[in-house]
Amino acid sequence: MIKPWLAAARLRTLPLSVSGIIVGCALADFSTFDRSLSHLNFPTREGANYTIFILSILTTIGFQVLSNFANDYGDGIRGTDADREGEQRMVASGIISPKQMKSAMVITAIITLLLALCVIYVAFGSENFKYSILFLFLGITAIIAAVKYTVGKSAYGYSGLGDVFVFLFFGWLSVVGSYFLYTKSLNFDIFLPATAVGLLSAAVLNLNNMRDRIKDKAHGKNTLVVKIGSQNAKLYHYSLIIGALLITAWYIGRNYHSPTQFIIFIAFIPLVMNMIVVGKNIILKELDSELKKVALSTFLYAIVFAIFN
Repeated sequence: MIKPWLAAARLRTLPLSVSGIIVGCALADFSTFDRSLSHLNFPTREGANYTIFILSILTTIGFQVLSNFANDYGDGIRGTDADREGEQRMVASGIISPKQMKSAMVITAIITLLLALCVIYVAFGSENFKYSILFLFLGITAIIAAVKYTVGKSAYGYSGLGDVFVFLFFGWLSVVGSYFLYTKSLNFDIFLPATAVGLLSAAVLNLNNMRDRIKDKAHGKNTLVVKIGSQNAKLYHYSLIIGALLITAWYIGRNYHSPTQFIIFIAFIPLVMNMIVVGKNIILKELDSELKKVALSTFLYAIVFAIFN
């Protein structure tokens, strides 16, 4: 019985979801270790607190799984996932009932919120109450956003706002938020890689919406692709990837310290190939395999950034 739940969790989306956390923690260089936690003997490297990193990863995975469950449920009960391309959806296929999926969403939301509370406590302790309240608010907002993408009458995924939320949550909130957990500070430069990750994450969603454009339109799911049309969606896709590349180059220019930093552009090789495939694409279902290419390229971007930044 676990197999359908793993399918509903869509494990292939998890590397993309943690990419922003990896970049944000790398930007912080794991350098700030809260003195209030020293007695807990967390493993450290030059003062690094890996507990924040691990809890942040687990919390983000929780948000992603919740979002995937909610997407399966929301699209399933609306009929949007009927005869869909790509991975089979559990509610639409009847393998998991709507009631079971709702229960799983509640359980996942509770676990994720508890993980968020843990990382908030580890990062801020009792000394930074205002930051704790802020991040608790952001955590609750993320849970609501994960559910409201396809669930409810005002589901924003059905009104073309999915790209904005993906950019904000996968990019800015993920990178900047995880950076702030360590440093308790912000600066302009961290928003550059945060923007790059957000743009690449939006590119993954755009591919998904390009693949599902015809069925989405038939079921009233007015994604950005449905609104702007196939050809403009391709141009939009190019702008997301090229934008991420240019912003990465800008970041390196502002923070140059070693030629090894340019290794990050290896991640853009499969992305350029993806742009070529998208440009030639006519059969929409063939874009399904491209989703994995862009998602894993974003994850590669994060790993290389963490190693060579």
